[in-house]
Amino acid sequence: MPEEKKKRFTKRNLPAEVRLAVEAALGRKAEDLCVLDLRELTSFTDFFLIGHGNSSRQNAAVAEAIEAALKPAGHRPLSVEGRESADWVLLDYGSFVVHIFSRAARDRYGLEKLWGDAPRLDF
Repeated sequence: MPEEKKKRFTKRNLPAEVRLAVEAALGRKAEDLCVLDLRELTSFTDFFLIGHGNSSRQNAAVAEAIEAALKPAGHRPLSVEGRESADWVLLDYGSFVVHIFSRAARDRYGLEKLWGDAPRLDF
């Protein structure tokens, strides 16, 4: 019976703020964007949004676009890391965490492999 309650993880039922972040990242041409649903796997956050850019400048622009898209809705990151080098920019919004990597850093850290058990949506 508890299994019936569990909604399928789809693009339509993503929280609005995660959808806004995805749209902003796509608007800045972030590549291989995916959302991992971590609700059943960890208590520190519900979702990871992971993507990469082709330069540190693009990574910084993606992060800025996400912040700009979420700010009017009242969502501000609890912390931001990596903005200076922009090899891996992390925006922590509490209920979700955004990771924008360089292609090399994404391969090196392998978050998708590390959280391979998580349901995944690709954009």
